[in-house]
Amino acid sequence: MTIAALFAQARERLAAAPRDALGLLVVPKRILGLARAPRIVPAGDAWHLGVLLVGDDDVWATGEIVRAREEAPRGFTAESQRERAAMAGAAWRGGFPEGMPVHVGWTPIDLAALERGEQSGPLAPADGGVGVRWSSSGGLMPLATYLDERASLLVDPPGGA
Repeated sequence: MTIAALFAQARERLAAAPRDALGLLVVPKRILGLARAPRIVPAGDAWHLGVLLVGDDDVWATGEIVRAREEAPRGFTAESQRERAAMAGAAWRGGFPEGMPVHVGWTPIDLAALERGEQSGPLAPADGGVGVRWSSSGGLMPLATYLDERASLLVDPPGGA
């Protein structure tokens, strides 16, 4: 089965499953030398399948996930907390409702490159097919198995999830 066919089959199975929002970080130009706050604007939606985002026509590697929230003065014990809060505020300024998860920093996956035997994002040739590297230190899992497992979890999540 071709890679495109595997994703088409996954899309059919996921048709009624919930999707996550995709966003793009926009840093506005300065006006009269004054910086304006960045915002994350809507850029579509996709099914979140672990390290992959599957859209109607495209597939992306996940980046960062933030939950939109209005900015408020807070004290932070780490710079990373401050950066995450700034990203959450940027999503809220971009129009996402409070509490909505938004994917930013995603990168496109070139399915044609995979068909040629090249790596693209977390997908790479493996054992005569395509495998998914689902963690930086993990091995490759066959794409068909990965899509089947992740689609099952999204369509019918385990109790308490």
